[in-house]
Amino acid sequence: MARSKEFDTNLVLHKAMEVFGHYGYEGTSLQLLLEGLGIARQSLYDTYGTKRDLFLKAVKHYVDEKSSAVVAYLAETSSVKKAIAKIFAVIGETLRDEQRRKECFILYSAIDQIPHDPEIAELFEQDKRRLEQALYEALVRGQQQGEFSANRDMRALARYLYHSRYGLTQVAKLTNDPLVMEQITTVTLSVLEQE
Repeated sequence: MARSKEFDTNLVLHKAMEVFGHYGYEGTSLQLLLEGLGIARQSLYDTYGTKRDLFLKAVKHYVDEKSSAVVAYLAETSSVKKAIAKIFAVIGETLRDEQRRKECFILYSAIDQIPHDPEIAELFEQDKRRLEQALYEALVRGQQQGEFSANRDMRALARYLYHSRYGLTQVAKLTNDPLVMEQITTVTLSVLEQE
């Protein structure tokens, strides 16, 4: 009879996000992983496979969790402008929170791997299509509700917002000054007011 796992696999994925986020994929050694995850080497291999397998699972978990929340929120709110502002506010709050900020940096590490890893590139491509479409549909709804002028290119705006969202993670790598994040978010959201 197989022994049951003595650890929470989702908690381990969150710890992996922190470790990979802090050291980057290349800088994360097996020893750093084992110390950060608090599990034995054999448990790591048995449950997650190789370092790359764990990295991929952690990235997928992070992206799926965050993107699903954004898609659901966009679909359920009435004011699209307010929904997008709230999404960016949550990103700012997350990046100012030391614990959650560590997890976010896995995106930085994953994006670095895109040119070398077709599977990670495809994961981000699928996520991009999903989020851009959700933003586009919300923006079109907002346009129909009179929140945006009829002559706005909603597809281009959706793409801009998608990339701006990821760009904030890059900014947070360079500075932890909350004023910088706030100013960039304010300027980003100002495009929603343009005619």
